[in-house]
Amino acid sequence: MNEHWRSFLESTDAHFSESTGEILDFGDASGELHAAGQQTVLAPLTHLAVLDVAGDDAGAFLHNQFTSDITALAPDQARHAGWCTAKGRLLASFIVRRGAAGYRLLLAENLLAFSEKRLRMYVLRAKVTLTAQPECVLLGLAGAQLDEALAAAGLRAPGDVLHSLQQGPIEVLRLDAQRVIVICPLAQAADVWLQLAGKARPVGLPVWRWLDVENALPLVTQATQEAFVPQMLDLEQIGGLSFNKGCYPGQEIVARTQYLGKVKRRLFRVDSPLELAAGSELFSPDNPDQAVGQIVTGAPAPGGGFAGLAVIQVSYAGTVRLGARDGVALTARAVHPEDDAPA
Repeated sequence: MNEHWRSFLESTDAHFSESTGEILDFGDASGELHAAGQQTVLAPLTHLAVLDVAGDDAGAFLHNQFTSDITALAPDQARHAGWCTAKGRLLASFIVRRGAAGYRLLLAENLLAFSEKRLRMYVLRAKVTLTAQPECVLLGLAGAQLDEALAAAGLRAPGDVLHSLQQGPIEVLRLDAQRVIVICPLAQAADVWLQLAGKARPVGLPVWRWLDVENALPLVTQATQEAFVPQMLDLEQIGGLSFNKGCYPGQEIVARTQYLGKVKRRLFRVDSPLELAAGSELFSPDNPDQAVGQIVTGAPAPGGGFAGLAVIQVSYAGTVRLGARDGVALTARAVHPEDDAPA
């Protein structure tokens, strides 16, 4: 995190985790969680980063690397995407937005350096440039009155989900029906924050993660890199996986999984009395020899306990336990039950 941005947030009573450096809350963690379902909230999205991809061949380059149909993006349209190893395992997940000057990727901050370096390896002679944007600040705004909050900062949101509006140097991307991401230069971030905070309650990153859980939006991070194939995260359900495009790394494995056999692990919403850390393994007493799942993301829940997204072997979802076969029992329900309905 940029030190100037951190100093500003500290001046607004942000509390940081000593171990991870992420923003935990603004003085009332419980109240902020409850506010998320009742009023408009504002979160600093320090867990995300921006990577810009430009050049004459940028669209074709990304299309040939990622799991979704990048060349079909209209200007100012965005979509989810994954990036796989040759074995079909996800190295990272992205929101990809097409703009006038190229493409913008939003991804986990702790995968930015890795992704930039590895993507450069595939550029070769293509007319493509990759530029990390460490001085782009990302703010998350959520709630039924988010348009009013944006108006206070002289901004507005696009009407359609996964579309973007560029307003001077500031971009507003609609993530879902009641959430937007505001992307602005560091030089303007403090002013934009203060204007938005006049109409929205500042909240810590755990609140935004809980909203990701509620909206079944997975994010590949360093803790889960190479743990999942795209179907395990239900990327096809959110437009992040196309079976009608050409080759990309891992495409053969992904297609074979889809057409030659049932996907044995799927995305579940889980509830727990204990914290759910990304990457934590899940077990079942019915299969004591190996893990049957893994946490994708987790957050405190407004009603107490913790909520998360997890990839779980479907046949063991009813008996899943955290950390060990005799660990605490979790309640799990499929995010998209139709995925596992009988054919």
